Amino acid sequence: MHKSLQIMILAMLGLICLALVAFIPIALSLFYIIQIFIIYQFNKKPSRDKIPKFYSYYKLIFVLVSLAIIYFNYATFLGVDAGVPVLATFLFAKALETKKQRDLIILFNFALFVSASLFLFSQSFIMAVVVLLCLTLGLVGLYRVQMALFSVTDVYTENLKTDLLNVLKVMALAVPFFILLFLFFPRFPPLWHVPIPKNNAVTGLSDQMSPGSIAELSQSTALAFRIIGNIQQLPHRENLYWRAMVLDQYDGQTWTRNTLNTLPQKNLNIHLNKHLNYQYLNADQNQTLITALEQSIPNESRYYLHQDGAITARRAVQVNSPINLQWVGNKEIFDDHHRENRERINLKYPQKFDTKAQQLATQLFVQSQSNPEKYVNNVLNWYRINGFSYTLSPGRLGENRVDDFLFGSRQGFCEHYASSFTLLMRYVGIPARVVIGYQGGQFAPDQKSWEVRQLDAHAWSEVYLNGKWQRIDPTAIISPQRIDQGMQDLINQDRNILGDSNFSYQHYSVLKTLRVWSDYASYQWQSKVVGYDTDKQKNWMKKLGLDSSYSYGMILIAGILFIVLTYFLIKTANSYMKQSKFERVIAKFSKHLNNEDRQKEYESFQQWMLRLAEYTDQPQCFKQSYLMYQKIVYLKQENSELVVKFENLLKECSTELRNVKKTCHHQK
Repeated sequence: MHKSLQIMILAMLGLICLALVAFIPIALSLFYIIQIFIIYQFNKKPSRDKIPKFYSYYKLIFVLVSLAIIYFNYATFLGVDAGVPVLATFLFAKALETKKQRDLIILFNFALFVSASLFLFSQSFIMAVVVLLCLTLGLVGLYRVQMALFSVTDVYTENLKTDLLNVLKVMALAVPFFILLFLFFPRFPPLWHVPIPKNNAVTGLSDQMSPGSIAELSQSTALAFRIIGNIQQLPHRENLYWRAMVLDQYDGQTWTRNTLNTLPQKNLNIHLNKHLNYQYLNADQNQTLITALEQSIPNESRYYLHQDGAITARRAVQVNSPINLQWVGNKEIFDDHHRENRERINLKYPQKFDTKAQQLATQLFVQSQSNPEKYVNNVLNWYRINGFSYTLSPGRLGENRVDDFLFGSRQGFCEHYASSFTLLMRYVGIPARVVIGYQGGQFAPDQKSWEVRQLDAHAWSEVYLNGKWQRIDPTAIISPQRIDQGMQDLINQDRNILGDSNFSYQHYSVLKTLRVWSDYASYQWQSKVVGYDTDKQKNWMKKLGLDSSYSYGMILIAGILFIVLTYFLIKTANSYMKQSKFERVIAKFSKHLNNEDRQKEYESFQQWMLRLAEYTDQPQCFKQSYLMYQKIVYLKQENSELVVKFENLLKECSTELRNVKKTCHHQK
């Protein structure tokens, strides 16, 4: 096999394996990597007719083991999460039997199909680049099969570069047609949705919280979600609380979500004229939880609003387009039909743990004359005057976590303060719960959207006072800069927050810059390309004054004709520019002749001139023409003077032929 074909095969398989690593089991990824090495060794064999039996046995073992891994992890061979690895397995196995031209053609076409199926996992900008590279390599490989199949040469890289340029030229010619069809071809809603793989983990917040869980998120600069709309109408930064869910069950170590919170809201008390419509775009397509401004409701029927204000999708499918939400202000809109049960749940706590904290709560409650509002203020003031600090690395806590935190380390992150404050409320009979989500964010580089990152992850408390749930954030007492300026600016100003963790400031600074611009590029890709749906196409057409399918079709036809005409003119112009003045003179002379008199493919210039001379009584100009032609072509005497003389001779020949035709016409 030609070495360049080996490069194409290994490169395509390597890219497919790289794209699948994030979506398939680790064992299967390692098996694919080993397979690429085996394929490399297999292709090094000088004779493909005498292949060791090891490769035949190994191919069978590879397929059986790979299918076993897939079935063990997914319990099926169907669907997106299992079906694509099955196709990839057969592709890698096929690479071990590429003996003939037919095998190579099947292999490259099969690889193109598997590459396109990668979009079922992700339609991100990076995945699009990987698929485009696979497409290019596959087309170059098919081109090489026809141009240099099994040829042996020491200098193969130059041929490979030439073939790559030829394929890229063809792809470039197709780009205008692609853009035209993308913009104007009618867009249809998806006939089916890609379900979220059950075994794939999603990034961001989970449905439980223990000390350190949110601190780990806050060491990541990854984008959590993006807000699109009139950003100027968003609340002030200190009120930018992006609600995910409520955690109201505590076992002494971990906060979890009660099933009562997952029930959908039925009646909403919305009687407000003031509201804000905005769009939410999740960075993780597999995330079904919508993190929205507090007191937000979905404007789309495919999403649920739950009892705790959480918003989730009715179906667990990948979503690439923004989600329409509405913020209705700061007033209570929920009609709670389970208030008694909710209050009972939000008073529970494990009594055998944290006895010191329970005694502290009793003392402060007595000092507050059993007034819940005074008690809340006294607890917050107690935090303020007892030397608490805000850090990402508070250290480990013992079995009595609240006691160790309140009377020991007094260093913690937002989950420490929210957890301890909520329990201090419950100890004295005040319903309280923990809310997790994000706080703050920053403008995108274009200043037209709002970015919230994982480092903005936050936890706060809600206390039931005066017949409604009220947000209390004890972190704002300990570190008001975290709320007023945001986590990103706080880290820039105070590097001690990072503590002794391996997450250095330099690491944060570099990653932040790279993340911001890469996420912005991904957003533009998602917004302008992946998210180009029917509504956006209609808006685009209205700007052009088009509002009917008939006009779409006319633009498509006119655009295709325009592109074809442009290509024809460019090709004609290039052909003309490549010709020398001498060749143009001959082409001009031939253009004015009848088809019968023009030069035949089998004729030399001399034979052509002698044939034309037979039609006339004065053949001298024809003989002089081919003599001049021989001087210019064979003796390399081309100059402007000779070319002018040659042009004049051909003009005489043309005049003589016209005179002969006129004479024949009069005689008839």
